[in-house]
Amino acid sequence: RLSQEDQDVVVIDCDEDMIHRVNENLDVHSILGSGSSPSILNEAGIKDADILLAVTNSDETNIVACLFANMESPQTFKIARIRNRDYLESKSIFEQEGININQVINPESEVINRITTLLQVPGASDVVEFAGGRVKLIGLNIKAGSPPVGKKLLYLKQETKEQPFLVGLIIRGEKMIIPSGKDIIMPGDFIYLVVEEKGISGALRAFDIEDRPLKKVLIVGGGHLGSAIAEQMDHLPVRAKIIEKKAHLCLGLADKLNRVMVLHGDGTDRNLLKEENIQDTEVVIAVTGDEETNVLISLLAKELGTKKTITRISKFDYIPLVHAIGLDAVVSPRLSAISAILQYVRKGKIISVASLKGEAAEVLEAVALETSEIVDKPLKDLDFPQGVLVGAIVRGREVLIPTGETLVRPQDRLIILSEKGNAHEVEKLLTVKLEFF
Repeated sequence: RLSQEDQDVVVIDCDEDMIHRVNENLDVHSILGSGSSPSILNEAGIKDADILLAVTNSDETNIVACLFANMESPQTFKIARIRNRDYLESKSIFEQEGININQVINPESEVINRITTLLQVPGASDVVEFAGGRVKLIGLNIKAGSPPVGKKLLYLKQETKEQPFLVGLIIRGEKMIIPSGKDIIMPGDFIYLVVEEKGISGALRAFDIEDRPLKKVLIVGGGHLGSAIAEQMDHLPVRAKIIEKKAHLCLGLADKLNRVMVLHGDGTDRNLLKEENIQDTEVVIAVTGDEETNVLISLLAKELGTKKTITRISKFDYIPLVHAIGLDAVVSPRLSAISAILQYVRKGKIISVASLKGEAAEVLEAVALETSEIVDKPLKDLDFPQGVLVGAIVRGREVLIPTGETLVRPQDRLIILSEKGNAHEVEKLLTVKLEFF
């Protein structure tokens, strides 16, 4: 992702096959060796590096890499991937002067947060939160007969003035559209709405989508991720079950779960799913360690009558296909890690970044600095590239769904949707004007 944005990237790995694959597929410099070696870090140019990403599968290697990087180059911003809960519960250790890890990321935790957010809006296929949850980006599948079908967005906006929201993105087959008022919503479109939290019910009603509280959830896969989700379900007013086919994992789950029912069985077993009344289950969460199995479970659940599926997938090639085959939301530890990292790579005051539809588009939350090009100008006069849209502005306690006449003020939080490839141009508008210096 970084190399696609013309960043100068050096990759270190001790796996020769991995380095060979990197050299064949990416425009980056690669080094065979251990990233926790001071000599290898120096060979990679750590003293000139803006950021070190220590993201091996070993927490200890990542910590040691950051430790030596801090000794050689204290000014380098250091990000470490950490999975062990013991380490995560002692995060303050990483901030001490000797180690000085600037940011710890845990992709599994990011995925759990994402699933929790998705469960808050059962009628949506995707949900991304900004401004502490006050603004939401909601993904919806548009069916034939939905009230907005065939209408220009300009007219739709006039009809829904009392429930303000903005259609920020339309995905039509392989085509991605950052829409204008002239665009028309068609059956089969997948759209993203930008909406204030209190306006979610009204926005869903406008698309004839029910907004009922969640009652029944089935989790398939009792590993680290499924177990963590089940623990969260244990504290919610939801009837939840978890299926796991390894007996020893079921025993461990049964010991720590009070309200969630633990079932020993195969989540791909049609008869088992029928016995558990899968047709009455509102959401099935497939998070086994095998993504092909997860896809199969979700397809089976949809066939048997489940309203919504959440599927764990890591392979990027699979992600654009899932909506085409009838699945709903996708969660990916890899995408979650990328989103967590990108906010520190982006220039300007970026608060958060989220990838949409794999990596085809992204939405970022940024602060309008007093010295940037965008302040005190109406949105229609900003020199944003084609394929960029400001979906919402958060000003103090107020959330604005903007028009072209809306002025950007210093310290406004902007929710910006962008097609892939526009990151550099957006960054330029968000950073400090040259004359400020």
